[in-house]
Amino acid sequence: MYFQRFYDDDLAQASYMVGCQQTGECLVVDPVRDISQYLDEARAQKLRITHVTETHIHADFLSGSRELAQATGAQLLLSDEGGEGWLYTYDDGNQQKLHDGDTFMVGNVRIQAVHTPGHTPEHLSFLVTDTPRGETPSMILTGDFVFVGDLGRPDLLDEAAGGQDTRFEGAKQMFASLRDKFLTLPDYVQVWPGHGSGSACGKALGAVPTTTVGYERSLSWWGKLVERGDEEAFTKELLSGQPDAPLYYGRMKTENRDGPTLLGEVQPLLKLSAQEVKASLAAGARLIDTRKKEEHQAAVPVGSVNLPDGKTFETWAGWLLTPDRELILLASTERAESLRRRLWMVGLDHVIGFIPSAEGLETAPAQPIPVAELDAHQGALILDVRASTEYEEGHIPGARQLHAGRLPWQLDTLPRDREVVVHCQGGARSAAAASLLRAEGFDVLELAGGYDAWAKIQKQEQPA
Repeated sequence: MYFQRFYDDDLAQASYMVGCQQTGECLVVDPVRDISQYLDEARAQKLRITHVTETHIHADFLSGSRELAQATGAQLLLSDEGGEGWLYTYDDGNQQKLHDGDTFMVGNVRIQAVHTPGHTPEHLSFLVTDTPRGETPSMILTGDFVFVGDLGRPDLLDEAAGGQDTRFEGAKQMFASLRDKFLTLPDYVQVWPGHGSGSACGKALGAVPTTTVGYERSLSWWGKLVERGDEEAFTKELLSGQPDAPLYYGRMKTENRDGPTLLGEVQPLLKLSAQEVKASLAAGARLIDTRKKEEHQAAVPVGSVNLPDGKTFETWAGWLLTPDRELILLASTERAESLRRRLWMVGLDHVIGFIPSAEGLETAPAQPIPVAELDAHQGALILDVRASTEYEEGHIPGARQLHAGRLPWQLDTLPRDREVVVHCQGGARSAAAASLLRAEGFDVLELAGGYDAWAKIQKQEQPA
């Protein structure tokens, strides 16, 4: 058996390839839309991608399952569990519906679908058995069901997809899935989840890539609660302290259910002149400045949103951009194509070109103000774009908390007749959030050093 994990550090998302080297067949589970990595790996291992599946209708990224199945002619296997409202609505003619207990073979490797609702009603996990070695499973691909040290949150449908109190039924289903499915497996079964540390699909995901059923049974926060049947305590702990869900998750959930747009053969990204960029911006396009925040703040291109090229590029793009605008990248020739592909992760497909520098564009400085100057802006709204859990641990008096991932949908609730001073913990998230507000015409200031800088001064001013 061949097994490979693919990992996106930005969205903390894992996908998997399971293959049979004897027959040359392989399966890809939870692929992303940039399918080149799977095609390259299959080619390198002399495998054919014959099956594609996913654990559930994802909310945090746009699935590549449809894209990969179309490109390879593979069979697409999708959950038919969950009931009305949780069924895939598209069928390209190459699909097979999966139910609890269904099995299929990838060469000599047996894959069994296990219905594990809780995170979402349709969620499946996949037991993997290398039949030449025996008839017992060696691993389970758990998607957003069981993570290393944590569980998939059951409240995302309420938080980002318009659900009403679905979290309580989700928690009940999660408890039953753990009791009746997961904890019935042998302790030695390896657990390979769909996310790692940093994902908003749970609150305390581990940083290591894998665990075992026995380890989670013995050492997880939930193991003993489930084994002794304490569903009330389990539900209370599972639902408490979950991070704010970015609102783009609702769009991802709908697009993944109805079938992500096929990218097909992609044309090379065009290099644009300053005049072409200006014309596109005047027509409604959005410029994404991928330089470091300090470079952006020193010379902000008018109408630009600052999403620095780095580990958070995809996440912040999902937070702050919407697919209704054409996009232009301010990025080097060497990085533009890679960044374009990373935007596919969150369904931002309409990148019409790139410009390698801000030369020739209209720019203006936007330097953050130090904490000492905050009192000079008494009439300003102080906007705290951190998570609600961070805000609850301490905040500037009078500040309004609004997670950066909800900002594009809350613009109408912010004042345009006074200044808005934006801050986060240290200044990184707020720089991106402030750039969106600036591009939308708000009178924006950033607080240098964020809440950390403010709290440090407060501590220094306290009497000994």
